[in-house]
Amino acid sequence: MGIAPRKRLTLNQTAGRSLARLIRFVVRTSSIVTEPASLKSDLRKAHPIILATWHGQFMMTCYLKPEDVKVAAMVARHGDAELIGEAMAAFGVELIRGAGAGIRKKDRGGAHALRAAVTALTGAEPASLVMTADVPPGPARRAGEGIITIARLSGCPIVPVAAASSRYKAFKTWSRVTVNLPFSKLAFVGAAPIHVPRDADPETLERLRQEVETSLNAVTARAYELAGSDPARATPPNPASLPVKPGLLLATYCGFANTIQPLTRHLLQYRRRRGKEDEARISERQGVASQTRPSGPLVWVHAASVGETNAVIPLIDALVVARPDLNVVLTTTTVTSAAVAAARLPARAVHQFVPLDTPRYAASFLDHWRPDLAVFTESEIWPCLILETGKRAIPLALVNARMSARSYKRWKQLTAISEPLFSRFQLIFAQNERLARWFRDVGSRQVLAVGNLKADAPPPPVDAVKLDRLRTRLAGRRCLLAASTHDGEEAVIAAAHRELAAAIPGVCTIIAPRHPDRGPAIADELTSLGFTVALRSRDEPLTSATGIYIADTIGELGTLYACCPVAFIGGSLIERGGQNPIEAASLGSAIITGPSQHNFRDEYDALFKAGGAMEAGSAADLAKAATLLFTDPTELARLNANASTAIAGLKGALARTLAALLPPPETSVHAPQSSLSLQRAS
Repeated sequence: MGIAPRKRLTLNQTAGRSLARLIRFVVRTSSIVTEPASLKSDLRKAHPIILATWHGQFMMTCYLKPEDVKVAAMVARHGDAELIGEAMAAFGVELIRGAGAGIRKKDRGGAHALRAAVTALTGAEPASLVMTADVPPGPARRAGEGIITIARLSGCPIVPVAAASSRYKAFKTWSRVTVNLPFSKLAFVGAAPIHVPRDADPETLERLRQEVETSLNAVTARAYELAGSDPARATPPNPASLPVKPGLLLATYCGFANTIQPLTRHLLQYRRRRGKEDEARISERQGVASQTRPSGPLVWVHAASVGETNAVIPLIDALVVARPDLNVVLTTTTVTSAAVAAARLPARAVHQFVPLDTPRYAASFLDHWRPDLAVFTESEIWPCLILETGKRAIPLALVNARMSARSYKRWKQLTAISEPLFSRFQLIFAQNERLARWFRDVGSRQVLAVGNLKADAPPPPVDAVKLDRLRTRLAGRRCLLAASTHDGEEAVIAAAHRELAAAIPGVCTIIAPRHPDRGPAIADELTSLGFTVALRSRDEPLTSATGIYIADTIGELGTLYACCPVAFIGGSLIERGGQNPIEAASLGSAIITGPSQHNFRDEYDALFKAGGAMEAGSAADLAKAATLLFTDPTELARLNANASTAIAGLKGALARTLAALLPPPETSVHAPQSSLSLQRAS
């Protein structure tokens, strides 16, 4: 349970006042050196100025405030900024609320803060401005455009400053927030003012932005040198720096994987008997390719199962269109995803099953395919595959990246594993800001929050012949689809069907399980509960007496959505986090979900905010919601229209991902900070 906003505000204010006392204590107990020696008086003479620091290194800048000079500081609007604001207020610093959007691409009060900052600098009683040059949530130590814009509009110079102490505590945040400790040698360093002409062209503005960045890095390094302390702990990792070296735990994992490799053939045969492996292609799971590598540059894309495959195929389509010389090998894990790939992959793209995660299998796969770029999807983190890819200096990206709260906690606890693995991804495309922050916390170097690729994916295909045949067999009966259900949900759905049938005679419920091989077991369970059930995989007749029809087939979800005006999205009545609601919305099927939705939090937040989905936590709730939608055409139309609006607002991840993976030749000087090209192929 989180802390209530009011209580959090109080805690941050108390902590802020404590921080102000700590700053004074550090100053009183430390020996202080400034460079130049006249730094404080120079700042007073240059007033009003823009005092620039790096995020995380700002704690001691309050010391530089002349007592007879008015100073304002730009502070973010979020609650945690109260801590910093309270500390600054204790030194007579006025606060300007707001911050730049950074990579978030959404308003965080930046426009208001910019106007307020310029007004403060140019008012009748001008104030100097203190602000960090880099913008949360990163990249760290990269000056943003905001500080340059404020300098251009105000006419005030930017003065880079830094403070460092011989004793300090640094935290593993994106900017390595640093707390200076008492009884230290304390150094303050300032640089020459940087003026930004009001009529500067874009090239000049970029040159001056880089000058601010270079100057800030220089004064920061000099401050640590004067303080006699090692800056390494307080320096954020550079995206271009070498990955973290694997330690004992990863070496043990890979060694164990090699040791048990002879046993994997028995595992594969066991999975084959259960229908989870393709007998003709089992050798692919052992790293032995079944197709020849095409000539020219090649991208290896890896997805887990059907959902990830559907999401990444549009990216593959876009890659081969953008680069006519490019070929793609897509690897997946499941037989069902192989079927999807066979039906939907474009020309110049082939499918292989991903090898099991052992060093030898991974090496065999990579030696054959020799990819120029590797692209993993969502939460596919396989240590041996990642390490072997890294050994070959193959650029590695993670697209549509996500992790559960449980996985995040585990990765945070296992930094000896997480940091070597995640630091090997040159670029990670997270589905939202929260996930981007999590990936940074576990060792990722460069993370962009770009949205969910599934919002840009086309709807699953609709087979017109099968759709017409299914509608004929239903003979006008109203139909509820329970899509992508998991074990433990079907009995609840059947109970809802019983109540729904009492309100709407003749209604049919179609259950499409997430794992189609569960179809017979579901049929047995529901038959034992007294329901009349038919299995689609066995082509059992769908008659007027059939209450529940189990669509335990592959590749028909789009046809089922098109047939059913109302859909319950599974994985949400149990703690699985829900399944993708976008497909239902795109095919005009009204959405009902259970309460567990965290796998698609952004999508469901948008749907609920727009009034485009309904929630049902029980069989009775589900029956009530479905009854309303079946009997009220106006409500059904409203829900569908709102869902379409919500999903349209989530699009754009595909274009942003493609732009970073394959930046055009004319990309601006900003590109190296946030792009990953086919470096080996170019």
